[in-house]
Amino acid sequence: MGEISSFQLGVIGALFLSVASSVSIVICNKALMSNLGFPFATTLTSWHLMVTYCTLHVAHRLNLFESKPIDTKTVVLFGMLNGISIGFLNLSLGFNSVGFYQMTKLAIIPFTVMLETIFLKKQFSSKIRLSLFLLLVGVGIASITDLQLNFLGTVLSLLAIITTCVGQILTNTIQKRLSVSSTQLLYQSAPFQAAILFVSGPFLDQCLTKKNVFAYKYSPVVLAFIILSCLISVSVNFSTFLVIGKTSPVTYQVLGHLKTCLVLGFGYTLLHDPFTERNLIGILIAIGGMGLYSYFCTQETKKKQGDLTLGSQIKDKETAALLAGVLQDKENHEVKKSNKDSLV
Repeated sequence: MGEISSFQLGVIGALFLSVASSVSIVICNKALMSNLGFPFATTLTSWHLMVTYCTLHVAHRLNLFESKPIDTKTVVLFGMLNGISIGFLNLSLGFNSVGFYQMTKLAIIPFTVMLETIFLKKQFSSKIRLSLFLLLVGVGIASITDLQLNFLGTVLSLLAIITTCVGQILTNTIQKRLSVSSTQLLYQSAPFQAAILFVSGPFLDQCLTKKNVFAYKYSPVVLAFIILSCLISVSVNFSTFLVIGKTSPVTYQVLGHLKTCLVLGFGYTLLHDPFTERNLIGILIAIGGMGLYSYFCTQETKKKQGDLTLGSQIKDKETAALLAGVLQDKENHEVKKSNKDSLV
């Protein structure tokens, strides 16, 4: 029971850290890009990953965690895949309307469910599927405003969905199969993610913004927000791997849509963004779907734990009965031997 409670506390802590850090970095980046005119999202992400790796390297040197070697090919391919997925998501946002980009993010959950069902043989109950449907409908109502389709944008969105889903499934699978922690996996893969974005980031940003990141005039305020964004990103990247490792890719996506609702709420409250009854209704439906998802997941987890406990008790009883039988046979044998000796 103690191990279960500590695990549940760890999950709650990871979820809280992920929500708090993600909402914080969204608000920070929105101020940086919208108010201060720094539009280079992909390059900024490469800086995030480099700062994350440097921070983890310092933590490792201070013996705050133990590095565990992972197969080089696995780490390189995994890091490159995650870097490519970030690039495709940014390209999807650049070549599509905001509404279609939101549809792309919503499509990640059903696509992840489909991949896990087909390739990992994972089962999702009808209650879980219903709660996910309500969540997607709510977020769609709250965040999707326009849907403008174009061929290039659609292809980029499809590639973004595929690479993101596969990357998040691998994040969970690698941690479990290789028995590595989220910190160890992030420490090993962050350099490769940073490298691919550091090389491709300026080119992608120039394609999307028609501006050169190296020609940008960095004011002290912009530099301060960039540093703040990089520091928050350490927590974001760490909590992402932590949540996916402790729960599942689907739960992480559900959490991501909770962040969307919170960002919409913070935008209305703090930044006075436009807010309508449609936004409110959508957020309420989404929160209801999240609540049902959490409740059903908790019930299924308790049922599995109960089944495991029952199975363990049955196994213990069978073992005890077997031992009792062995002891009884031994006693009978000793009695027979004693009787035989007394006759002699």
